[in-house]
Amino acid sequence: MSHGRPRTSAALAETIAQVVTELDGLLGASDRALHANYPGEPPSRQPVHTVYVPADRFHPDLASDWGLQAGQVVGDCAPSAADFRAAMGLPEDIADIVQERVVAKLSTEPVEDVRLDFEDGYKPTGDDDVAEDADARAAARDLGAAVATGSAPPFCGIRCKSLEAATRRRAVRTISLFLAELLAHGQLPAGFVLTLPKVSSVEQVQAMVLLCDRLEQAFGLPSSSLSFEIQAETPQLVLGADGNATIARCVHAGGDRLVGVHYGTYDYAAALGIAGEFQRLDHPAADHARAVMQVAAAGTRVRLSDGSLNVLPTGSRADIVTAWKQHAHLVRRALERGFYQGWDLHPAQLASRYAATYGFFVAGLQRACERLRSYSESRSSSTLEEPATARALAGFLLRGLDCGALSDGDISGRCGLDRTALIALRQSRR
Repeated sequence: MSHGRPRTSAALAETIAQVVTELDGLLGASDRALHANYPGEPPSRQPVHTVYVPADRFHPDLASDWGLQAGQVVGDCAPSAADFRAAMGLPEDIADIVQERVVAKLSTEPVEDVRLDFEDGYKPTGDDDVAEDADARAAARDLGAAVATGSAPPFCGIRCKSLEAATRRRAVRTISLFLAELLAHGQLPAGFVLTLPKVSSVEQVQAMVLLCDRLEQAFGLPSSSLSFEIQAETPQLVLGADGNATIARCVHAGGDRLVGVHYGTYDYAAALGIAGEFQRLDHPAADHARAVMQVAAAGTRVRLSDGSLNVLPTGSRADIVTAWKQHAHLVRRALERGFYQGWDLHPAQLASRYAATYGFFVAGLQRACERLRSYSESRSSSTLEEPATARALAGFLLRGLDCGALSDGDISGRCGLDRTALIALRQSRR
């Protein structure tokens, strides 16, 4: 008696083929949707921060000026490795190398990403204010000059006003004038992005996609030249009136143009009714919002950024060191939670940004390399690493390389992998 089992291997093979064909038909649409909606993280570099400066205060040498100012503050307030370690909360065994690399970073590439701000950080203007028109043109000329001379950061862009009814026309006008002036003096810079604040609906994201499309047509730009990021600073973006996470729909509504979501620390906290004294990056409400952002963007090409700290490193040496400690702690906290980018608002914050970031990667270097070596030798090792973990470890090391925290020699000497091998491993899907 066969109990219903196929009597021959050929019959079994036929049964398998028939079932697979049926499953392909049943799951084909969801397979395609999964591939389209969750293509995985892009292989390109992500900046570790975005520097926000009022648009009317930007000038072509801003990045180098910020680096000089940050270096001066470090020299005045934390000149020795011991001072630097104490101020930045670094482990003693890595303080020397982190300080050396941070000082080098401040002199070579002090700003990775800059956003010329026409919103919160910008002076109040009206819808028809000629001053903002003039500032948009002047800021575009200055950015173009920075690009032409090589003094611009590798990533740049502008933050316009929101697409809410009261500021919609002004936002469109400022972007249009800025682009017209910028393109009159050169090409669109690589790494250029528009930042849309106070997003509260999927329709606003769809509107931004439409705006980018129309501007490309108007200025003769290639399709998909313009990309944008949105700011998560309204409760409606995290939880909509329908009970769903609006941000998840926004991530997919942005298509290939949407490249990032940035958390807005103070607007979001204020909208929840949190008192000013307690509006901070490590508030439970902030953790919840970022967790929703993280799940919504996971597996997509949309990257995440933490918000800003408004406690600036100014005043006495004690005041500066106190601000550094707080900032460095929050940066490390964000990195541990998978947020590799944040906002900086003052030149001296560059020191604590890079100290915390470099410390994170230098401290994790040895263990990451050991685990990758174990993964590559897993057939003869008692340790078994998951492929997903290996991809994450490769991504960790590549981020360290991109920002200057790690060198090629640091990695190849420990696990035998160069940048090309790390990129291949990060992109593998086996």
